[in-house]
Amino acid sequence: QVQLVESGGGLVQAGGSLRLSCAASGRTFSNYVMGWFRQAPGKEREFVAAIRRSGDSTYYADSVKGRFTISRDNAKNTVYLQMNSLKPEDTAVYYCAAGWDIASTAARYGYWGQGTQVTVSS
Repeated sequence: QVQLVESGGGLVQAGGSLRLSCAASGRTFSNYVMGWFRQAPGKEREFVAAIRRSGDSTYYADSVKGRFTISRDNAKNTVYLQMNSLKPEDTAVYYCAAGWDIASTAARYGYWGQGTQVTVSS
């Protein structure tokens, strides 16, 4: 079992920045690929970014490429999502997830946090 707890969400104006954190506990954090997903009201959960176990490779949805950065600190059992140049369409609940393979499909991740709300005002 891996327990995941997100933090860092909030209300920000368009063009602003936020940094989300996801703290993991339980099994060895470095054994897992980590991902960030988001879900806006009335929409399906969508892939945002993922990072390999060692942190040497990262992957992004086209909608956030160049604006968001995923990183991890295996010594702190934490994965981060730095979000810059935020847009109103980035408004959603953001979830971190742990899995075994890099994937953009939510079903490929076995463990999920409770989510943190990000609201971007225009």
